[in-house]
Amino acid sequence: MVTNTDCELCAGPGGDLLWEDGLCRVVRVADPAGDAFPGFCRVVCRKHVAEMSALGACDAHRIMDVVLATERAVRRVVRPDKINLASLGNVVPHLHWHVIPRWKDDSHFPAPIWAPAQRAGVARPVPATAELLGALQDELSTLNETP
Repeated sequence: MVTNTDCELCAGPGGDLLWEDGLCRVVRVADPAGDAFPGFCRVVCRKHVAEMSALGACDAHRIMDVVLATERAVRRVVRPDKINLASLGNVVPHLHWHVIPRWKDDSHFPAPIWAPAQRAGVARPVPATAELLGALQDELSTLNETP
């Protein structure tokens, strides 16, 4: 496994660990806007590569399967209006996907969550942190059944 000790995604999990295998992990991200985006997750490749095209076909397909499963888990648990998927890697050049729940009345809509807030956020009726993590872990456990 190729890692880089100077890379924050190689050095640590990057959030609350929800699921992992030998290729990648899914973490709940510390929300940059407090709890405005509960269920904000990241799928992080365990190999230190910057691009999807650096992976072989099987690994690239597996990463996308995990991104899709994470999107489904977030949709079921926090019930957002929309999911944003992003693979930017501009700040941290380590392959990772953001799975971000969005609501029509969230603090940043329709702009990305990294843009300045447009309005005050609306509190979301989602489970407390421990219950949220448990619910997401339960939803992602189906990934263990995938060959």
